[in-house]
Amino acid sequence: MAMQNMSAYQSYQRNKYETASPHRLTLMLYNGAVQFATRAEQAIQEGNVKDTNTFIQKTQDIVYELMSSLNEREGGELASNLKNIYLYIVDRLVQANIRKEQSYVAEVIVLLKELQSAWEQIGKEVSLG
Repeated sequence: MAMQNMSAYQSYQRNKYETASPHRLTLMLYNGAVQFATRAEQAIQEGNVKDTNTFIQKTQDIVYELMSSLNEREGGELASNLKNIYLYIVDRLVQANIRKEQSYVAEVIVLLKELQSAWEQIGKEVSLG
């Protein structure tokens, strides 16, 4: 019985991502990045080097995914600016991981939340329009 429930849950999770709109997928990426960065910050506070590294790398992976989804040809200056922000975020994460510096991760969280909020607002405007 438990295996059936797990299988149904896994199908639900997979379907959630496979049927999401591009806007919703991007929002999911921002949500994940904020969650992992927050966990990295907590791991730094606790002095847990292994978890710090793990959660910083997971955050970086998501930021790289966001960067790879940019269409710089059609996105013009906006896409270029976003790419620069993503590169800055990755750089801060690398520095945070090397130095185990919480303030770098805190800065990344602020940036990610601002981008997440802007993306949510875009979704609201598009659905109203």
